[in-house]
Amino acid sequence: MPWWGWVVTGFLLLGAEMFGVDAQFYLVFIGAAAIVVGLLEASGLHLPDWAQWLTFTVLAVGCMALFRARLYRRFRAHAGEVEERLILGDRLTVPETLAAQASCRVEYRGTTWTARNTDDAPLAAGSEAEVWEVAGLTLHLRHPR
Repeated sequence: MPWWGWVVTGFLLLGAEMFGVDAQFYLVFIGAAAIVVGLLEASGLHLPDWAQWLTFTVLAVGCMALFRARLYRRFRAHAGEVEERLILGDRLTVPETLAAQASCRVEYRGTTWTARNTDDAPLAAGSEAEVWEVAGLTLHLRHPR
């Protein structure tokens, strides 16, 4: 493969990992190995095809085995976590009539949640409800106090 083919492939893999696919840093090391092989070829070290592929494989697998877990923990350990805690007592609008002990989806702080009416009385559509407990990914609602 020509040197520029390795480099282009490497940058495509890096871009896919960074902007599209969460492959848990595997594509980063595969892309970096491809770029290194391309740069070796561009620098004048002309390896036969089998040696290019062998170098690529050894670099990708070796770097993944040695560095991937540490780097992944460092850069992605907190991905998807919300720093701000849920505040019990917050109020939200119920989108549909919610019978006692029934569940529905509600908008809360920029995302949708499963909400459960834990009161004995139904919550009317469009009315306010109070978040009084959170169980996993379910907000427990009741009439405001």
